[in-house]
Amino acid sequence: MSSSVSLEDLQRAGFPMGGEPLVALDLADTLAAETEPGNGDLLASPERTAAWWRLELPRLPGSAAPDLVPTRRLRSAIRDLLEAHLDGRGPAPASLEEVNAVAAAVPTSPRLEAHEAWETHTRWHSEHGGNVALAAIARETIELFADPARLARLRRCANPDCTMLFLATNRRRQWCAGNVCGNRVRVARHYRRTHDQQAG
Repeated sequence: MSSSVSLEDLQRAGFPMGGEPLVALDLADTLAAETEPGNGDLLASPERTAAWWRLELPRLPGSAAPDLVPTRRLRSAIRDLLEAHLDGRGPAPASLEEVNAVAAAVPTSPRLEAHEAWETHTRWHSEHGGNVALAAIARETIELFADPARLARLRRCANPDCTMLFLATNRRRQWCAGNVCGNRVRVARHYRRTHDQQAG
């Protein structure tokens, strides 16, 4: 498992946002605002879904990309939990149940191995069903909500036309991606400033 995927890699593949420390946030951000008709679901086709999983799967245990239907179902549940937190409301009970059920579908156990030094690993028990990647994403979500300091860093992009979410690495971060929303706001601000100067 690698620890991260870069925003640049995701943008090259046609995804405007991503590279967050949690795959759960990257998954939630594949459901974008409908600023352009038909572009709200970044996993709308099997090809787009396969491209997203090729980038994200190395960050997760297991190697099998999940089917689209359970992926979308978990994405909706995670998105509802995150939005509910940011809006200061309670999440839908079905969203909580979905995240908990997906996390529980693949139990884990610690495993000790003797090499040159002792090593511990987590064994994911998928013998009776469940998808390891989805279970790991659901657990990331649970762990995020169990960590108040980290959850306090959850933000919505400051661009009012954007619904992307991110974990702020510092207090100054306002945009999902500086080269997307941050740049759009700077360009609009510059346009207004120069237009006002010309008009005045």
